[in-house]
Amino acid sequence: MDHLWSPWRYRYVTKAEPEPASGCVFCHQPLDSDDRHHYILHRARFCYAMLNLYPYTSGHLMVLPYRHLSSLDQLTPEEASELMEVTRLATRALTATYQPKGINLGMNLGECAGAGIATHLHMHVLPRWPGDVNFMTAIGETRVLPEDLETTFDKLHTAFRELPA
Repeated sequence: MDHLWSPWRYRYVTKAEPEPASGCVFCHQPLDSDDRHHYILHRARFCYAMLNLYPYTSGHLMVLPYRHLSSLDQLTPEEASELMEVTRLATRALTATYQPKGINLGMNLGECAGAGIATHLHMHVLPRWPGDVNFMTAIGETRVLPEDLETTFDKLHTAFRELPA
């Protein structure tokens, strides 16, 4: 077995909280006003943006409706429009902060499609750079992230606030 020593992750792992017994973590997190604690970057009327706790790259975030929905068909036209507007804002914040050479957008609709939390619709927004999938990912099945979630939150939270609507 191979090991990658990353002591900075200890702080992240030890503060992880279990999913609430009463339901969806994506429904519970925005009910709390401590956005920093839950890594909520931006709140809009129908949707919000938050960091992914298990990022593929630094800056990996998600855009979610507040309502507990599992398919695009369940979104109202207003929710669908705002989901895309917040996604556009997220791409602008990522571009201003990290200057990526590309951005992946995607939804995994259903467990078989790869959704970790299949019951709550969410759009992934990931900045990408040439060579960001290197031997560690391709052969070692390990991702190396250069910054912790708190640093990413600080950068993107500021970017969301400074961008014009």
